[in-house]
Amino acid sequence: MSIPSTSTSTSTTTPVTPQATAPRRIGSLGPVGLVLAGGISVQFGGALAVTLMPQVGALGVVTLRLLVAAVVLLVICRPSLRGHSRTDWGTVVIFGITMAAMNGLFYQSLARIPLGTAVTLEVLGPLALSVLTSRRAVNAVWAGLALAGVFLLGGGGFSSLDPIGVAFALGAGAMWATYIIFSARTGRRFPQADGLALAMVVAAVVFLPLGIAESGTRLLNPTTIALGSGVAILSSVLPYTLELLALRRLPASTFAILMSLEPAVAATAGFLILHQALSVPEAMAIGLVIVASMGAVRTQVGRGKANA
Repeated sequence: MSIPSTSTSTSTTTPVTPQATAPRRIGSLGPVGLVLAGGISVQFGGALAVTLMPQVGALGVVTLRLLVAAVVLLVICRPSLRGHSRTDWGTVVIFGITMAAMNGLFYQSLARIPLGTAVTLEVLGPLALSVLTSRRAVNAVWAGLALAGVFLLGGGGFSSLDPIGVAFALGAGAMWATYIIFSARTGRRFPQADGLALAMVVAAVVFLPLGIAESGTRLLNPTTIALGSGVAILSSVLPYTLELLALRRLPASTFAILMSLEPAVAATAGFLILHQALSVPEAMAIGLVIVASMGAVRTQVGRGKANA
């Protein structure tokens, strides 16, 4: 799963990598190419996670992802533990707990419903946040399109989907919206990506008992660790780096619109790796949610320009 998808957090939730070490071949893709590559990496990482779930379960996969990502971010960012107030630490702890809940709920949904469907339902969280914070009449149109997409996705009543999987995906979307809020707050209180690295450690520590309870010693299997590390790199480390490089040359509003394409990328990854084919109504539903997300982002950007 990609995090985040709106401009309020795009500049504060990616690990900082010295520009001199960034491969020129990657940078030559262009900012749009970097964002799309990051989105593809996230969703194919999610597809890889689904293939790992039979071995360690959804909670075990999340545990491996968070642990590996925490270690990598600590090595890259080397955050300072000194000079922070109690409010700073409270913010980063809530951020980490939110991150753990968001990933846990999303991976539980992946164990029950197709990847493209799960991401489409999850993106409703940031979409709702964007609509509610904008408060413009046109957002009723975007909300209506999103609801129509959800209706189609559920076959007119979710009879074709696991209701528990749907609930988990919607819960992950709510946590994603909360993540965006606390990502922005953490970014204001911690330099560069220090807050993200510390929050990832909190998330890993919070989730570790759940992963051990579900998977036990299976988490120590070398093949499982290797695959879990692959999930962490594809879903966290690599996308954050690519997004960081892109945001040096790409407006945050454009970035957010590109991130709205994630349901389509997720559906493609689900089809290619997991053989999860979409019906015509499901494809139309994903398209409606993508249009609603893009429209909400553009409305938010237009409002910001008007108030400038």
